Amino acid sequence: MKIQLHRAAFRKSAAVTILAVFVGLGSAAAGDKGGSAPRSAPAPARSSGGGGSFSRPAPGGSGFHGQNSSGQRPQAPNGANRPAQNFAPSLNNRQPFGNARPSTFRNDFAPHGSNEHITSSGSAFRTRPDGRVSDLHDARRGMDVHNGLNGNRQVFVNRPDGSRIFAERGRPGFVQRPYSFHGQDFGRRAYYYHGHEYSRFYRGYGYHGVFLNVYAPGFYYGPGFYGWAYHPWLRPIHYGWGWGGSPWYGYYGGYFAPYPEYLGASYWLTDYMIAQDLQENYAAQQAAGDVGDAPPAPADGVTQLTPEVKQEIADEVKNELALESSEAQQSAQQQEVDPGSSGIARLLSDGRQHVFLAGTALDLVDSNGQECAISEGDVLLLKTPPSAEATAANLVVLASKGGKECAKFSAVSVQLTDLQEMQNQMRSTIDQGLQELQSKQGKDGLPDAPPSALAKPVQAEYAAVAPPPDPQDATALQQQDQQADLAVKEVAADAPSGNAAPASAPAADASPAAPPTVTLGQNFSQVEGIMGAPKRIAQLGSKVVFYYNGMKVVFQNGKVSDVQ
Repeated sequence: MKIQLHRAAFRKSAAVTILAVFVGLGSAAAGDKGGSAPRSAPAPARSSGGGGSFSRPAPGGSGFHGQNSSGQRPQAPNGANRPAQNFAPSLNNRQPFGNARPSTFRNDFAPHGSNEHITSSGSAFRTRPDGRVSDLHDARRGMDVHNGLNGNRQVFVNRPDGSRIFAERGRPGFVQRPYSFHGQDFGRRAYYYHGHEYSRFYRGYGYHGVFLNVYAPGFYYGPGFYGWAYHPWLRPIHYGWGWGGSPWYGYYGGYFAPYPEYLGASYWLTDYMIAQDLQENYAAQQAAGDVGDAPPAPADGVTQLTPEVKQEIADEVKNELALESSEAQQSAQQQEVDPGSSGIARLLSDGRQHVFLAGTALDLVDSNGQECAISEGDVLLLKTPPSAEATAANLVVLASKGGKECAKFSAVSVQLTDLQEMQNQMRSTIDQGLQELQSKQGKDGLPDAPPSALAKPVQAEYAAVAPPPDPQDATALQQQDQQADLAVKEVAADAPSGNAAPASAPAADASPAAPPTVTLGQNFSQVEGIMGAPKRIAQLGSKVVFYYNGMKVVFQNGKVSDVQ
């Protein structure tokens, strides 16, 4: 029954796409610059024998490639060249969202029970109902810190030279540096993860008054390969992924199951993308020491990622393949690609529903004002686009993994910058899958690709001329966690007593709070989460002392060494 549903869905998807091409619905219109974004790019022509070509490229297509990616800082809405944007969102218009209340210092919604504190120096921080710091902006360092519900910590830093740092415990971090190509702004992100370095590239784009980094492929394939990847294969194939003995696969057995057979590359790439995200999520939980209970197995035997939800993802994969083939032709013809057509500007204006696969950990606020998390492998649905002045969109959770994560079918508010990063991650992971698909064609059950699909990808010009990463980037990333500890300590200490601004009414306690406990080895933020901001701080080289009423907490090298 599942196989029949899978085949029927594929036939329906393919039929709709082919019909769209014949009646002209698949052609792309003008991008966001002076017109509405295109609905979609035309479907690639089927590759046959030794030849095969694509339909004429749309004026603005979407593209991405796995090993490298690129991006530029686009023109601001007023036409002026934007400076590097601060990772902390500026205050812009926010459309109403259920019972959630706007933040006083961030461009988002503050969860019920949280409190926000503004300091005299212009810094600010937010605490959760238990007193722990969730968000912090350090004006002096240009740093923003977020402590996630699931134990992760994200650190964003804007540096004077225009570069940006993003560091996260247990996940890849990067340093992004701007550069120019053909008069347009680009950014190269040098990623570092477990000793490995790789680069991606991004085009900048001004949309709804915010700055977006839109993923751009570092390489493009030939039209024959895109045609083979887009269209159904001649016959279904069975593929052994080799995940059987992997801990992550057993852990997420109630959440995800691969297709029993593959009718085309879009389905193979869907499973590849989901699996990559879940593996990264499992590794991040292990790094944070927060591997909790596995997602429960549903009573009906159907995984949380149902065939219907996976079909939605597979349709998005096909859309991206069509758009990248169009963009590849533009690149080959020395045409500039409009980032508005490559990013979420197109998805938010084509009149269709779209799904997004979460590619990293993100804390959101639902329509009841409650904070909840999403992480790699969760699926969100965009039903209606945001208003023209909004800087966030409202989505519905289609699949999540339980625990502290947002409940299925809950409505959540997602910043446009975060939504763009979700699409960026989807596209870059698909590109990694395309690279593997081409290298493994004709092996392990995959069908043979036609000769026209075997040409090696060509590096994009903007990727070839990008300046190399700084040798000190890896060291700079490693230092961010310690710098974040200091920022949390200093900003909280700078907040005058009594300036707490309740973001919303505190939730009633169901039971008496446990007495605060400070233990050896805890860091600054952990102690502050338990005891609150200290009354006074003494810094003596590597020794730091937090003073509370009748109590001193002594830190040595950033860790609690004594309590007096």
